[in-house]
Amino acid sequence: MMQPRAPDRRGLAGFDDVDLVTFAKAGDEHAFGAIMERYNRRLYRLARTLLRDDTEAEDVVQETYLRAFSALSGFRGDASLATWLTRITLNEALGRKRKQRPMVGLDTVEAMQESSAQIIRFPNMSSDPERSTAQHEIQKILEASIDALPEAFRLVFVMREVEEMSIEETAGFLGIRPETVKTRLHRARRLLRESLDERLASTLKDTFPFAGRRCERITQAVLVRLAANGLTTGSS
Repeated sequence: MMQPRAPDRRGLAGFDDVDLVTFAKAGDEHAFGAIMERYNRRLYRLARTLLRDDTEAEDVVQETYLRAFSALSGFRGDASLATWLTRITLNEALGRKRKQRPMVGLDTVEAMQESSAQIIRFPNMSSDPERSTAQHEIQKILEASIDALPEAFRLVFVMREVEEMSIEETAGFLGIRPETVKTRLHRARRLLRESLDERLASTLKDTFPFAGRRCERITQAVLVRLAANGLTTGSS
């Protein structure tokens, strides 16, 4: 029986995972590429959350795909492709984590906070290039604060708030109760809020910047109007 042929990479965006797996099992490189493009960000974020190292996280993602694609012939779809890849990523990252150092005891971690809090919600930044630097700085502050969360809370936070997984999905991946997911997310938000409060306090004086090209543009426009009204002598 002839195996189905996949279209080129651009034509695969609308195909579901079942079709992509079928094409990939036939050895079509476009299907492999489409799968990776679809899940790269999720897998990297999860690996990065556990390892807090960009290079290590990239290695985990590569290893995940190598393991998954090598075993693709045995993939029967009992779980979704997303679930399968996520589990491989978590197992690979956790394996590397255990080699680095022992994990912090959850009893100690969960005793750290008891009261409630809500995460600070940043407004969407404008696409104005003059604000790109400020946006980048906010992103760095937020990433550093997430990195500083205890591992048990950090992983739940990223899975729920960043990847928008359901409580049930998160609980299933981590082997914990849904109630525990809620508790850890609740405490992660509090810790993150406290960290952001501290980190942002020193940057408040730099808010609402009015510099660079925008400042220069307004200055020049006013000077032109002053000159037109005869209020300046102009430069020689």
